[in-house]
Formats: sequence, structure tokens, C-alpha cells
Amino acid sequence: MSQSKSTFAFGSDRLTAGKALALARGATTGELTPKVMERVRANRDAVARIVAKGEPVYGINTGFGPLCTTRISPGQTSLLQVNILKSHSVGVGIPVADEIARLMLVLKLHALSMGHSGISENTLKRILWHIDERITPVVPSQGSVGASGDLAPLAHLFLPLIGLGQVTRDGVEMPAAEVLREYGLEPLELGPKEGLALINGTQFIAAHAVCAVEKMQRCLSQADIIGAMMLEGLQGSLMPFHERLHDLRPYSGTRHVAHRVRNLLKGSEILEDHIDCERVQDPYSLRCIPQVHGASRNAWLHLKELVETELNSVTDNPVVIDEELSISGGNFHGQPLAMALDYACLAASEIGNIADRRIYLALEGNQTDLPKLLMKDTGLNSGYMMLQYTSAALASENKSLCYPASADSIPTSMGQEDHVSMGSISGRKALQVLENVEKIQAVELLTAAQAFEYRKPLKSGWFLEKAHELVRTRVSFAEADRVFATDIEAGLDLIRSGALIRLLETVSRKKALGLKTEFDPLFETF
Repeated sequence: MSQSKSTFAFGSDRLTAGKALALARGATTGELTPKVMERVRANRDAVARIVAKGEPVYGINTGFGPLCTTRISPGQTSLLQVNILKSHSVGVGIPVADEIARLMLVLKLHALSMGHSGISENTLKRILWHIDERITPVVPSQGSVGASGDLAPLAHLFLPLIGLGQVTRDGVEMPAAEVLREYGLEPLELGPKEGLALINGTQFIAAHAVCAVEKMQRCLSQADIIGAMMLEGLQGSLMPFHERLHDLRPYSGTRHVAHRVRNLLKGSEILEDHIDCERVQDPYSLRCIPQVHGASRNAWLHLKELVETELNSVTDNPVVIDEELSISGGNFHGQPLAMALDYACLAASEIGNIADRRIYLALEGNQTDLPKLLMKDTGLNSGYMMLQYTSAALASENKSLCYPASADSIPTSMGQEDHVSMGSISGRKALQVLENVEKIQAVELLTAAQAFEYRKPLKSGWFLEKAHELVRTRVSFAEADRVFATDIEAGLDLIRSGALIRLLETVSRKKALGLKTEFDPLFETF
């Protein structure tokens, strides 16, 4: 018996990254409640009265940007809103993924439904139609400077409302006008302020941030699992993960990682076998897993908290409080998310950087019973040597992407917009770095599984044994050279699918390993 989908009330319920993704993926349905529509209608009426008074209010009866002193007659206010969508559709580059474009629709609909944007009920209903029918506007990835809103991408996002631009349906791109005719729909006629409300906002930046929150959480969870497997393969010490040590420097992320790794290694025969070895301490890439992984977790938590604030904010301009108060401010400025995304970008890069160092460590052949390059018959075979070249290349690429986009600003709009956030670049870079980290993790997973194999017949903790079995269902132990790109692709599928995380959840329930801590509500939900 299938479960019915949950329902989210736009403009009323609190939006999170997880809920936004569920709406964009069709796992949750959205609705516009009568109470929300009444609030929207009242705000729309306030805009109509402002127009009737004839008093100048930015974007309602004036031009935009440097043309803010140019008055627009009441008869031309609708044409003004159409022209702003046309003139601001200047995006270039490869279109963003359909999921990001749908997220933009979800985030914008929620913000507009709060009733401070002068939007009409029909416009909100049409945006919801696009979400429900998965008719996704085509949005170029480049062109936003991240202030005065994500103007260019949002203009492209909403061209279909007026019968222009391109959309995709079932992965096929086609003109928006053609799709509207097919569904018997007419292009919308925008009223005063509507075009400006549609293109002002941070939804391009925020959509990338939502995806980054999900992807980074998955990378962080898997980093601990793969790091624990590598610790076993290299016969590393568990002492650096001791609870008493981390009570003396109690960062929440560090304590969380140390606790997870301790539990992942519960009952390990491998640990017991070398408990009295002569090695005094491990290299940093093993010994400092709690500190490095934990610091990145703290960065993720910071991003998640700011994203949730942004998702439930009004970020267009001007903001119409009521008929008597319209505020032309700067809620559209992307700096709050731009800086957090740059921080997250660096934090994600470090997860890949330390993973590459563990991969290299595993190939050195300096550990007991672990052959050089993780293969016994080397010379004729190169073993795992070249896999580390790939992780090194990806780690280096990530370092070059860590320059903070938010540190830059180029004035636009004839000096009216003299400081911009470049947050759209921050968001795009963060996702690119995370995709590279996933590939590095695929290489580390294969390397750790290969090293792990050399510890047999000794067994690790129950979960890591199951995790190793899962890897072996996709990639066999390598006794001789082969086309390792195929192995990496299989490992990458495991990483992207989150299969290791789901396995951990299953094992936790079955074995009651106590893998949850007081920090899990912070780090494991969004």
C-alpha cells in the first residue's frame, strides 16, 4: 500500500533544504492555502492603491536601477514589467540542472507567498503549475553578480510566464509558447511590480546552497566511514579518537566524528591485533580525522543554518509592508550566502585533500603486511599508483576553486549597484568542488577496501565488515592491473547513491551500536 505524499503550504509552513528538495523532486506536493492567498491579495491591492495615488515608488511606477528617477505612466506599468523580464534575460553558459531550476521555482514561490511582493494570485498559481507539471524553465548558469537579486537567471526562469524562453519536459527542451498552447494556457499579463518581484531575489544562489547542503552532508558522513576503513587497513591507532581527548577541546563537529569512528570500530579484531605495536603515533591524515572532518562539519552546520534563514525570507525589492510603507532596501544582496558558500567550498575541499593524503599513505608500503601500491606483484603491475594521480589532480583542482568569489566585487548598473556579492559563482564553485570530492572519495573507498583485504582473516567491526562486503559486490579485489576507471565509476555510483550511509542506518538498528550522539540532530538532518 503506497503512502500518500505530504503537503507543504507555501508562504505558511517553514521551508528547509530537505523540504525544498522534496518539493523539487515531486516527493512532496505544494499548495497555496486560502489564508495565504488572502494575504497575497491584500498586498496586491496595496500596490494597486500606490499606483492610483501616483506617488513615486521604485519599480512600481519608476524605471529600474540607474533609471529609478524616470517616472512611468499608469498605462505603461504592465509593459514595464514585461520589458524587465526581456531585458534582463542575458544569461550565458550551460543551463543549470533541471533540479536546480525547479528549486528556484520552489524557493521563489515560497518567498512571494509571504505577501510582501505585490504579486498576483494568478502568477503564483502559474508558478505552482510549473512545479506540479515539471515543466522546467531553461536557466543559463552564468550572468548573475549576486546582488539586486540573481537578475539574469531569474529573468530566464520566468520568461515562460509571458510565453517566452525555453522549458524542458521529460528531459526534452522546447519553446515555452508551444507547451502553453498544448496545455491550453495563455501567457500571463503582469501587473505593476510583478516583473521586478520575480527577478529580484537570491533564489539562484539559494538553490545551489540547498544542493550543497545535501551533497556536503553525504560527503561528510561517508568521509568518516571511509576514513575508519582506511584506519583499519593501515592499522592506525584509535587513541586519537578517545572521548577524554575531545572533551578537552569540545568542538561539536570534532566530538561527533570521534564518537562515530569509535563506534564504527567497536569489536575490531584488527585493532586488538596491533594494540601493543611499537609505532608511537600515526601521520596526521589518520590521527587528525576528528579535527579535520569535524571542522568541515562545523562549516556545513553554519551553511545549513543560514540557508534555512534565507529560504524563509523575503529577498526582493522594494518590500511592500502595506499601502503606507514600501521599503527600497537591500534584502536581495547575496552576501550572507555567498560568504557561507565560500566557507563551505573550502571545508569540502579539505575533506578531499585529507582523503588524498590517506590514499597516498596506503600506497607507500610502510605498514605491516601491506604491499607497496597495494598489490603484491608490482613491477609488472603498477597497482593502485595511478588512482592516486587522479585524486591528486582533483584535490589540486579543488584548491584552485577555493578562492572566495565573495571577495570580489565589480560595480554594475552605472554605479547604482556598486558592491555585489558574486554569490552565484560561490554556489556554482561549491557544487563543483563537492562533485570532485565525491570522485576522490570513490578512489579512497577502493583504496581502503583493497588495504582492508590484507588484514584478513582478522575482522573489523560489524559495520565495516558489511561495508566492505558491499564494496565487493561492485568491485573485486585487484590482484593484477586492469582498467581501473571502471572500478572508479562503480565506486562513484556507491558514493553518489549514499548506499554506505543507508547501510550504516540499517546496521545501527539491527545491532544497536549506539552510533547516534547528541550532535546527530544538528549534523544528520536538514
